[in-house]
Amino acid sequence: MKQGIKRNRALRCAVLGAVGLLLASASTVASAQLAPVTTADLGKGWNLGNSLESYNKTGETTSQETYWGNPVVNQQIFNGIAAAGFKSVRIPVAWMQYADRKNNIAPFWLARVKQVVDMARNAGLYVIINEHWDGGWQIPSNQGARTADPKLKALWTQVATYFKDYDNHLLFAGTNEVAMPNTYTAPTAENCSVQTGFNQIFVDAVRATGGNNATRTLVVQGYATNIDWSIDQCGAKVPTDSAPGRLMMELHYYDPYDFTINDQSSIYQWGSIATDPAATETWANESYVEAHFDKAKANYADKGVPVIIGEYCAISKHAYDASEKFRNYWDNYITGSAQRHGMATFYWDAGTYPDHSCGLFDRNTGAQTDSTTLNDIITAQ
Repeated sequence: MKQGIKRNRALRCAVLGAVGLLLASASTVASAQLAPVTTADLGKGWNLGNSLESYNKTGETTSQETYWGNPVVNQQIFNGIAAAGFKSVRIPVAWMQYADRKNNIAPFWLARVKQVVDMARNAGLYVIINEHWDGGWQIPSNQGARTADPKLKALWTQVATYFKDYDNHLLFAGTNEVAMPNTYTAPTAENCSVQTGFNQIFVDAVRATGGNNATRTLVVQGYATNIDWSIDQCGAKVPTDSAPGRLMMELHYYDPYDFTINDQSSIYQWGSIATDPAATETWANESYVEAHFDKAKANYADKGVPVIIGEYCAISKHAYDASEKFRNYWDNYITGSAQRHGMATFYWDAGTYPDHSCGLFDRNTGAQTDSTTLNDIITAQ
């Protein structure tokens, strides 16, 4: 009798132990799901432009990050942007110039990008890494897709696997400003369809690697990251995703072009504070900004897909406006409007300064090079 009781007790303990293991396993799985990243988490961000996406030619066996004129990326630049008040950094990357003919990315380049990501994380920043221009191989046509689709899948399978163990402070962005080369008109239905396909390939490839990537927040792009084209021509489409609430839409904003980034233009005034009609664009003023951000919010954020403005800036034009009054007003207004619309913003900085550029920091030291403009961005609301 006593022996039977002992056996029953042993069986009951074994059952309870097995149940405990199952519960612990379920808890582990649940804890492995990354919390979604919000635009409030990302806040105001900054771009490490013209560094890791610097492109020379395919088949490179050494880093080209200084090829476009910036120094080797160091910890000081990330410390500097964090100290200035930015909460996140977008790191454009060219991956495929370091890949072989079978689309295998060189291990040294994966390791170098990891070093830079770790620097940004050491500074306490959220990080977005993308696939940038990279020689322009992402052609949004049916013919272009035959080459680009398998390449994009191979790229993101490798990158996602390499960074699988990173937590939700690291986000992936599938493409950049995908558009037909040297074409500045609205996309065709074919162009829209292929770019939508690129987004889906990216999401599917990342999710298939499992681990933290099963629920990592991913950033997809509208056609050419243009608000009107993404919504009016392409129907504001987003990929399907096995992880609910883990997608963001990326759009860029550089309107009006002659004011913002055309260094050959004498248009240097903008908005309601403009005083010289001859120096002011007749379109893309404050009401234009509000209408476009309203449109982006209604078509994406209000439907569960938060929006980031992945790039925006206005260059300095000291020959016309030494005080940068109008540039600073534009920067402040765009940042503030985006924030009011619930968007995260990432200011484009290619590293150069002081004139005809959007540079805010010394890339060697992380020191501020334009504190007034910087303050107008950080304090915008």
